[in-house]
Parts: sequence; C-alpha cells; structure tokens
Amino acid sequence: MATHRLPELDGVLSPEDIAQTAEYLADMQEASGAIPWFRGGHLDVWDHVECAMALATAGHTQAAMRAYGWLADIQLPDGSWPAKLRHGHAVTGLREANHAAYIAVGVWHQLVLTEDENWAHRLFPTVQAALDFVLDLRTPRGEVRWARDADGTAGDHALLTACSSIHHALRCGVHLADRLGAARPDWELAAAQLGHLISEHEDIFADRSRFSMDWYYPILGGAVRLGAQTRIDERWDQFVVPGLGIRCVSDQPWVTGAETCELVIALAALGLREHGTQLLAAMQHLRDPADGAYWTGYQFVERRNWPVERSSWTAASVILAADALTQTTPGARVFTDVAAEPGAVDPDRCGCGVLVR
Repeated sequence: MATHRLPELDGVLSPEDIAQTAEYLADMQEASGAIPWFRGGHLDVWDHVECAMALATAGHTQAAMRAYGWLADIQLPDGSWPAKLRHGHAVTGLREANHAAYIAVGVWHQLVLTEDENWAHRLFPTVQAALDFVLDLRTPRGEVRWARDADGTAGDHALLTACSSIHHALRCGVHLADRLGAARPDWELAAAQLGHLISEHEDIFADRSRFSMDWYYPILGGAVRLGAQTRIDERWDQFVVPGLGIRCVSDQPWVTGAETCELVIALAALGLREHGTQLLAAMQHLRDPADGAYWTGYQFVERRNWPVERSSWTAASVILAADALTQTTPGARVFTDVAAEPGAVDPDRCGCGVLVR
C-alpha cells in the first residue's frame, strides 16, 4: 500500500479512491513484471509504461521498477518491442515507434519521483536503444513513420498522435540523458524538428481527425502550447459529451475513459484546472466501486459499457490525470511541463522556410 501523499480532488476522487485503483493495478501485474490490459490478456508496451507510471505515482515504486525491468529483459536487438504481447511472447512481428519511445517518458518519470540515479543508469541503455530505433524511422523531413513490419519494412505514413507522443518521449529522453551526464543532442534536434512539423505542418500526417487523440495529443505531447486554447475550443463541442466524458471518435456515440483523462492532462498543462476537474468527475460513471477498476468506455445510445472490459490503462490514466490536476507528486511535471523548448530547426527539411530558435 502506498505510504506517501496521494492525489485528492474534493468531491471527485479521495486518496482512498486512488489507493484502491492502484491496488487493482498492482494485483493485475504478473510475476514477470508485465501489466496486461486485463487479467490473462495481452499488453502493449505503451499502455504497460502508463500503468507503471500510475503505480509509481501511487507509491508502488518496486512494482513500477519490476515493470521497467521486464521491458529491459525482453527488448529486441533493434531496440523495439512487439506491438502486442501475451504472457511474454510476441503475438505479432509488427513494432510500433510510439510504443518503443514511451519508455523514455516512464524512466524519466520514475527518476523524477525517486531520485534514484543508479537505477536510471541501469535502464538508460534500454532507453537509448529504444529511441534510436524510433529515430531510424524518420523521414528526411523529420516525421517518424508509425512502425516497422516483421520483415523490417517501414510504414508508409506518420501519425499525428503517435508523433506527438514521440515528441514527448524525445523531450523526456533529453532530460534523462542530461541528468545522467550522457547528453544526446541528436535527440534534442530531432524533438525540435518533430515539434515544428506537428505545430506548423499538421497536414503532412495521415488524416485521423475523427479521433479525439489527434485533437488534444499535440498539446499533451508538448508540441502545441501557443494557440492551444483555440485548438481546444474549436472541437470541444464535437468531442465532449457533458456529464459523460469525451468521444473516442467524433462520429460514434461512445465515450472512453482514457481519452477523457488524457484530455484532462492536456487541460492541466494549459492551467485549465476547473475544466479538467469537471471532465474527470464526469467520467467517474466508469468506475467500479468494488475494486476501483474502470470500464474502458460507455456507449451512450445503447446505455451500456463497451467494450466489456475493465482495462488497466484506463485505471492508470485516472491516477495520472488526478496527479496532473493536483500536482501532488513531482512526476506530474513530466506531463504538464513538457512544452517544446526553443531550438533550431532546419527550414529546408520541411520546405517552409521558417527558422525557429
């Protein structure tokens, strides 16, 4: 059980609620350290890392360390992980870039929380290999193609949400490397170029605009903060369902807890705490009071939870959102203070002729 201060939002989530949800996640963790979507189910590395961060936020430090240690143990020689695993075995040979990148966010988050540089040094080679895999998927312009197939073929397009998450990971990787005395200026330059493309050239990414993640993730990932309020306002009514949360996709009557919580984190980063608190309160209808788990989503025309699963990553997103709103732990700043830092980009790489410093 956590022994340190836990996030508290009056009338929304108590410390006891957060502790109960964290216990649910801890109980789901397998002996290997893996955290599946649900008991006996599969996992992907991105969601596994999110669960590890939530456990660390709630004081389950050793459980989080086991989660990262497992990732280090099963990392592929090229620095990636299979896009889908079950009981430690690959279900697919596909390897996604944003999955690999996210360990940089998790390891930096763990170091910020614990100040354990010895542990971070042990994990740093894993982070380096992962980010180098990611950057090997860049186009000459600087965006990151979404995946490599089992035969090594790179994907033919880049995704806005994935690249926004990769931008966040690169920024965290830069902070981690600097803290450990192993500066990686190539990561910093790659982050600057990618952030520029996300903020100034959104049209180069594959069109997934019906997904709410493409709306808020450029803000959450730190590439878009200037003008972010306008971006939020433009599609608020399209995605936000009052009293329920936000839609996963704009054309379906389906709200999802994790997307709602991620928007909450983006709002916290913009200082819009009241709006974020209201949204976090709205999605509490997905909570199972018996054990603190959360249903993945709710189909509000049919009035039923769908899919019929209580996903670990939805529970994790609630803990991280509550921490972002309250700034209870220093780990919250890994999300709220990740705005793109001034840096040089090559105007010839994207053809816009704009040099940002």
